[in-house]
Amino acid sequence: MSETLNPSVDDFAEMFEASIVDRQNFEDTVVTGTVTAIEKDMAIVDVGLKTEGRVPLREFSVPGKTNTIKVGDKVEVFVERVENANGEAVISREKARREEAWTNLEKSFEDEERVDGVIFNRVKGGFTVDLGGAVAFLPGSQVDIRPVRDASPLMNITQPFRILKMDKRRGNIVVSRRAILEEDRAEHREEVVKELDEGDVREGIVKNITDYGAFVELAPGVDGLLHVTDMSWSRVNHPSEVINVNDTIQVKIIKINPESHRISLGMKQLAPDPWEGVAAKYPLGAKFTGKVTNITDYGAFVELEDGIEGLVHVSEMSWVKKNVHPNKIVSTTQEVEVMVLEVDEDKRRISLGLKQCADNPWENFAEKHPIGSVVEGEIKNITEFGLFIGIEEDMDGMVHLSDLDWNRSGDDAIKEYKKGDVVKAKILDVDPDKERIALGIKQLDGDPMESVGDLRKGADVTCEVTAIENGGIEVQVGGENGPKSFIRKSDLSRDRNDQRPERFAVGDKVDARIIAVDMKSRRLTLSIKAREMAEEKEAVEQFGSADSGASLGDILGAALKEKDGQ
Repeated sequence: MSETLNPSVDDFAEMFEASIVDRQNFEDTVVTGTVTAIEKDMAIVDVGLKTEGRVPLREFSVPGKTNTIKVGDKVEVFVERVENANGEAVISREKARREEAWTNLEKSFEDEERVDGVIFNRVKGGFTVDLGGAVAFLPGSQVDIRPVRDASPLMNITQPFRILKMDKRRGNIVVSRRAILEEDRAEHREEVVKELDEGDVREGIVKNITDYGAFVELAPGVDGLLHVTDMSWSRVNHPSEVINVNDTIQVKIIKINPESHRISLGMKQLAPDPWEGVAAKYPLGAKFTGKVTNITDYGAFVELEDGIEGLVHVSEMSWVKKNVHPNKIVSTTQEVEVMVLEVDEDKRRISLGLKQCADNPWENFAEKHPIGSVVEGEIKNITEFGLFIGIEEDMDGMVHLSDLDWNRSGDDAIKEYKKGDVVKAKILDVDPDKERIALGIKQLDGDPMESVGDLRKGADVTCEVTAIENGGIEVQVGGENGPKSFIRKSDLSRDRNDQRPERFAVGDKVDARIIAVDMKSRRLTLSIKAREMAEEKEAVEQFGSADSGASLGDILGAALKEKDGQ
């Protein structure tokens, strides 16, 4: 008994050593302690080993909850040091909560589970959230599905969050309330959508209007898109022309996407399709009156009845106004008469013509101005093809380069003309179908080839020299208005010594023989040499030959005497 009552020094040493080991294991751990006293704003907590520590009462408060700590309560605290200079343990309730919270949150993050938290403060860019002891950041964009103007009703209440990111080393946690709302809405939407079928007619409330359509709420949190093209069979420029926000409307479910659960709605599908049997209602060639509803660069749309529109292509708007914008011919809301040109019921298209309801001025022009008539007009445009001359009623006729001058090339002749000149021209052809009028200026003076008379190969003609060149001479046949031709140097004479262009002078009269006629190109090919050789041959045939002893000079002399005698 005495040994028990009086422990030896070794026993004390052993007990002290065990105490030291227990104290070391205590530090940096979370232990359960007992509240032994409450003094002012501090709680005295016994953490074992006959060691007590002080914890500020504020560390026992939890955002969103009313906590009252009292003597005898068991609490978990984090032991930083078993004994300080005052012989007390250094403990923390906050660190204990944080350690426990991080362990639980890491598991929830890994398992993609929701966590409960309390928004307790507003900070730059968002809010702070207490997740059972760990503080997380809630970005402003993650508070709700839609922007929140006043977040005060959401603060200091327990609600679920989704952890987006965790970094324990840095002590960072980012959470989202919006993700929870979207998940709940998606689940709710999926349940509601299961009860809907394509073709169902439902009542909905217009919640939002955009340029391309409207969102209609079919059930709380479940809406569908009513596209502007499905609002009416008639043209709708903007949804606000048909519906307004908060309107209650009847819609038909057109399509449900099984993956995204998006719902497409329609209003026009509740009314009969006006395009059914449209071909019989609007036969080709028939004329109708309609209203211009829209004007584009390529034409104008005309409404024939509610839901039935046809296109008047710009090429079918006017007989004479070309290269002008359709809004220069018609205006929106204008009533116009149109002709049905084509109907495609499958593609829901009708081609209309505006000009076909008016007289064709090209046909009228052809009747009033037969081919060969002379017209006068102003040169509207000069192109590489020729001249465009304004005639009447915005109608133009074209003078091709080849019809400018008989003797000069078109490129040379066109240099004499300029835009704005008033000229006369002869009508060569009128094609009402192609809306073309062919004119000619050179034809006003008559064809030089015809002015000479009988121009045929082998005929002899008298020419006047108009120019002397190194390679030959230029001559004009039949006077001032006759055709011109060029006699090559080798065709100037039978005698080589006389094949010299310089022996001729401008104004000289010469006789030549036609050796070729090309009426298409309006060209004559002449030769003095051919004429001389033909005369020689004729003289030999009539007055003898060289074989009979007579010289060529004698033969030609005899032929000339006979000719003079005649």
